[in-house]
This record gives sequence, structure tokens and C-alpha cells, in this order.
Amino acid sequence: MSQVSAEFIPTRIAILTVSSRRGEEDDTSGHYLRDAAHEAGHQVVDKAIVKENRYAIRAQVSAWIAREEVQVVLVNGGTGFTEGDQAPEALLPLFDREVEGFGELFRMLSFEEIGTSTLQSRAVAGMANNTLIFAMPGSPKACRTAWENIIAPQLDARTRPCNFHSHIKP
Repeated sequence: MSQVSAEFIPTRIAILTVSSRRGEEDDTSGHYLRDAAHEAGHQVVDKAIVKENRYAIRAQVSAWIAREEVQVVLVNGGTGFTEGDQAPEALLPLFDREVEGFGELFRMLSFEEIGTSTLQSRAVAGMANNTLIFAMPGSPKACRTAWENIIAPQLDARTRPCNFHSHIKP
């Protein structure tokens, strides 16, 4: 059974936006995740934008999972069904263990918002080097759905009966 805390314990988060069109000034989803993490009491230790390329995505995430100060990586974008959407292909080889329930739960929640179009969402999550990685679609609405309904509660050590806090690096 996971150890449960009676108090909030902040996590150290890196945020990656996958986009061939967005820059820092118009990275609305990346900004949303950064602001939501700060508002929840977490620390954002790094943020980057990479093009839709599986090797660029994998290189950035690999660098973060090797750093002791990064406990969680939030990836937005690159999870759709177009040829350029390569986040799952980039991340799956890195995972020591996949968190299958994240994609399933995200699509279930997303179905309530966008109907059967959620079939084209390839949201994934996993653990690599005791770093928790979540990859979600790049729209601000999808990021909000993932953050508010799944990620934020699972990063909170007070969530019962279990959460991911005891599984990430200290």
C-alpha cells in the first residue's frame, strides 16, 4: 500500500510542448500546465518546446528523466493520429513501466467533451528512472481535462487510497 501523507508535498515538474507551429509566446497549453502546476503548489523546474519529431521529443525527455531534480514530466501535443504526432512512439521505449490507465481514463473523460473523436487521442503515461511522464493532447481544453481530473490528484500525496507520490524519485 502507498504511503499517504497528511500534508501536501510539492513535486518538481518539467513541461514539454510538442509543436512545429508554436513558440514560447503562443504556447497556450504549456502556459496553462505551468500556471496550473504553480497554483497547485508544485515547482516547475524546466519548460521546453520541441518540433514534432520522435527523436527530439525522446532526447528532451531523456535528459529530464536523467536529472535528479525532475520528478514529473508533462508532455502536451504530439498524441494525435496525424503523421507528425509522434509522442507515443518517442516515449514508449523510454518507459520502465507504462501507466495504461491514464490513456484509458483520459479518453473516457474526453468522450464526454468531444465524443468519438477521442478515438484519435493516443494519450500515454509511464515511469522511467522513477520519473512520472504524462503525454496528453496539445489543446488547452485537453490539458485542463488531464490536469484537473487525473494528474493533479495523482501528484497529491493526500489522494487516497493511492497516488504516484511514493513512486517518484525523492
